Amino acid sequence: MGIVFKNVVKQYPNTASPAVDNVSLDIREGEFIVFLGPSGCGKTTLLKMVNKLYDTTSGTIEIDGTDINQVQTEQLRRGIGYVIQQNGLFPHMTIEANIAVVPRLLKWDEAKIDKRIDELLEMVHLDPKVFRKRRPSQLSGGQQQRVGIARAMAAGPKILLMDEPFGAIDAITRTSLQDELHRIQRLLKKTILFVTHDVDEALRLADRIIVMQAGKVVQFATPYEILTNPANDFIRQLVGERDVYRKMGFLKVEDVVHAAGELESAAGSAGVALTDDLKQVFNRMVEERVRAFPVVDSDNRRVGMVTMDNILAKLAN
Repeated sequence: MGIVFKNVVKQYPNTASPAVDNVSLDIREGEFIVFLGPSGCGKTTLLKMVNKLYDTTSGTIEIDGTDINQVQTEQLRRGIGYVIQQNGLFPHMTIEANIAVVPRLLKWDEAKIDKRIDELLEMVHLDPKVFRKRRPSQLSGGQQQRVGIARAMAAGPKILLMDEPFGAIDAITRTSLQDELHRIQRLLKKTILFVTHDVDEALRLADRIIVMQAGKVVQFATPYEILTNPANDFIRQLVGERDVYRKMGFLKVEDVVHAAGELESAAGSAGVALTDDLKQVFNRMVEERVRAFPVVDSDNRRVGMVTMDNILAKLAN
């Protein structure tokens, strides 16, 4: 489901300036969007207006072409998963009961709920036989966040809102959870809106990043575009200097592929996919001492070439 913000404003009482100031955005279905910026910039307020935890002062938010104010709040929220930093699990309930909350509200058959609990726990790499009967206090912080993600997805929402979900997790577990979320997103293609103040987390996860400052969107672009072409000094300072090799990690083969003819240097080389990480492909070129690879699509059909020269030219630009 696509999400469209049209001139959205949120003004809290007795404040001089809006928390969200005339924001217009068009988010495509299946995108992983990260809201990035310092505390107080409006990113969480903007997120919470999507499921009407906060009402807009003016402007509209549309999901799949429908103004959310035309949808009953309860109905809207049941179609949107929501994950917060403190995970929000009910401490007196077992893990299976936590995950079953929304399906039971929707009056799902118990056999269907039972099957869904197992599916979701396996999806977030928690063994159902081990974790179903446990309570949140018996889980680590990282395990609790995994359950929080599972619960948010229980009824199969097409949109997932995530408000600093990994903010209280140690660095190693945080990286593991980021990898897990990235894997789930590739598998399920949900539309995800993710709030963070962590630049590295934003660059690692996002298809596109919304950078906010004082209630306004100051740049909405891919991680690579933000790194290589920051819109202003604020963003330049926010992302800092990242080396060229690291920037390569935010590109895919499709960003540099070209429709060249056969190249002798690629003869006999295994093809690479359009969606392959460019840094990994570059490393392969170095290891195999070749300067080009054929590129294939999802049906394994040859669609062009990726060359060392093209990669270097892209990075230089």
